[in-house]
Amino acid sequence: MKIAVLFCFFLLIIFQTDFGQNEEIPRKQRRKIYHRRLRKSSTSHKHRSNRQLGIPQRTVFTPVARFPIVNFDYSMEEKFESFSSFPGVESSYNVLPGKKGHCLVKGITMYNKAVWSPEPCTTCLCSDGRVLCDKTMCHPQRCPQTVIPEGECCPVCSATEQREPTNLLHKQLPPPQVGMDQIVRKEALQSEEDEEVKEEDTEQKRETPESRNQGQLYSEGDSRGGDRKQRPGEERRLAHQQQRQGREEEDEDEEEEGEEDEEDEEDPVRGDMFRMPSRSPLPAPPRGTLRLPSGCSLSYRTISCINAMLTQIPPLTAPQITSLELTGNSIASIPDEAFNGLPNLERLDLSKNNITSSGIGPKAFKLLKKLMRLNMDGNNLIRIPSQLPSTLEELKINENNLQAIDEESLSDLNQLVTLELEGNNLSEANVNPLAFKPLKSLAYLRLGKNKFRIIPQGLPGSIEELYLENNQIEEITEICFNHTRKINVIVLRYNKIEENRIAPLAWINQENLESIDLSYNKLYHVPSYLPKSLLHLVLLGNQIERIPGYVFGHMEPGLEYLYLSFNKLADDGMDRVSFYGAYHSLRELFLDHNDLKSIPPGIQEMKALHFLRLNNNKIRNILPEEICNAEEDDDSNLEHLHLENNYIKIREIPSYTFSCIRSYSSIVLKPQNIK
Repeated sequence: MKIAVLFCFFLLIIFQTDFGQNEEIPRKQRRKIYHRRLRKSSTSHKHRSNRQLGIPQRTVFTPVARFPIVNFDYSMEEKFESFSSFPGVESSYNVLPGKKGHCLVKGITMYNKAVWSPEPCTTCLCSDGRVLCDKTMCHPQRCPQTVIPEGECCPVCSATEQREPTNLLHKQLPPPQVGMDQIVRKEALQSEEDEEVKEEDTEQKRETPESRNQGQLYSEGDSRGGDRKQRPGEERRLAHQQQRQGREEEDEDEEEEGEEDEEDEEDPVRGDMFRMPSRSPLPAPPRGTLRLPSGCSLSYRTISCINAMLTQIPPLTAPQITSLELTGNSIASIPDEAFNGLPNLERLDLSKNNITSSGIGPKAFKLLKKLMRLNMDGNNLIRIPSQLPSTLEELKINENNLQAIDEESLSDLNQLVTLELEGNNLSEANVNPLAFKPLKSLAYLRLGKNKFRIIPQGLPGSIEELYLENNQIEEITEICFNHTRKINVIVLRYNKIEENRIAPLAWINQENLESIDLSYNKLYHVPSYLPKSLLHLVLLGNQIERIPGYVFGHMEPGLEYLYLSFNKLADDGMDRVSFYGAYHSLRELFLDHNDLKSIPPGIQEMKALHFLRLNNNKIRNILPEEICNAEEDDDSNLEHLHLENNYIKIREIPSYTFSCIRSYSSIVLKPQNIK
């Protein structure tokens, strides 16, 4: 046995030695030797057709993979044609997602810890840049057939199912009318039953030996079919059950005869009629039924009257309601008593109506002590409503006709986080520099589509994101952002800014400013003195002809996203020092729709680059080692390379041009222009 083991061990050593001899040449030397062979073969055997490109779609090259020799007549063209169909994830020009714990949801920035409901039965939470969603849990039903009422999350027993053994008729609540007092009565009845059960248990614990004997007699008589003896406290419980059964039988008879009147009924609501989460009873509202106008609906604690052709705010009395949606109606005024019956409103949507400033009563919002979100987009307001609740966290008055913001317009709104005033007639002439002073918590400010010529003065120190697109801003002075040390995003696209009108100290010392959008301005070269902390720079649609040397050299940790699409960049407008300071950090570089005739220098040195767009230029040739450096051992991180709509002759591309790219499916070469 020992001899056999030693013999096997000896054979294993021999095989391992042979295998090691095959691996004596390091990977780096093999790659150099291989590229030399390819260069020789590409010059002396250019028109040979006995070798073909045999790479399957989405092939990933491993370190020991051998690259095939290319047939320059047709094989490479056929393979590159399939590369353009690669369904990769395209990048966008939006601000950085997930920064500062924010979440980007369908183009909307959600702050950290924000809660919203994308669907009626789903609740989502933004937690440190991650979106966590949870579906509503429903209690199981014990009836044969269930239905989900419109606007509800959980199923209820069907109104057409057969009677249960207790001969109780299941009823379904009429959708347009909901008796709020019925819900309270149901919860009160449940608490009464719980108390009775507790009393019964207490009496059982206190029973004497005599009562125990009575219990034994009860069980024995029950098993023999004899007379049943009642335990202490059972008489009262049976009387209560008989009383409830009598009420239910009366309700059954009334429904069969069609004489039921829901406004005056005194019996409690069945549990399978209207399911509510078990919680302590709410304060009882005024008795009666909540009648909703035509076109309105109720979903849990939200009344929705969207596009219901209302001309005034409906008189509603429902303290349990926390959200009211009145979008798309013809409401023109808000009287002082409009929301007296809805004191617990947390969200109010009045967008797309005809509300005027003169039509809003001075105390219209005064009683809404819990209101957190108010939307008045698309109305005819000329000023911000007065006496807004101090609990407001979000205020939207976009697309109105605001003419001014004075010192008192936003007073007492020290909890306001989001303020949107886009599409109005605001400018530095009618916005008081002290108007934003009370907003101690403001983080998100939108002032786009107005008439500002300079950055508004007096911005609160808490501001994190500032949007000023589609204004007439021409200059950025040194004092614009002196007090906004937390600012993270500035959007200034579609203005009239020139690079020599940006003061050298305007934002270079900002420590948290990570994203700037200067698209569609009047820039002729990439601005100097950019913030040290900048990660994301968008310069689309300018007239940029040059990227100055070392313009990114002072940035820490370094620029990651640079978008220069739709400019006038040519080959002489950039060199190796143009990207100095960003070689180690750039992840996305967009140079499409310019006047480039060759691959920009330094691309192969951008080790972190994942996305490169060079399409729609005038590039004719791709020289060896412009994309990949054959002298280096590491593969490229490029996942998307766009070179379509140039003047490249695909058949003349050397086969080793893209050897460092792990997946050829990442390359888009077709179509090309013909000239």
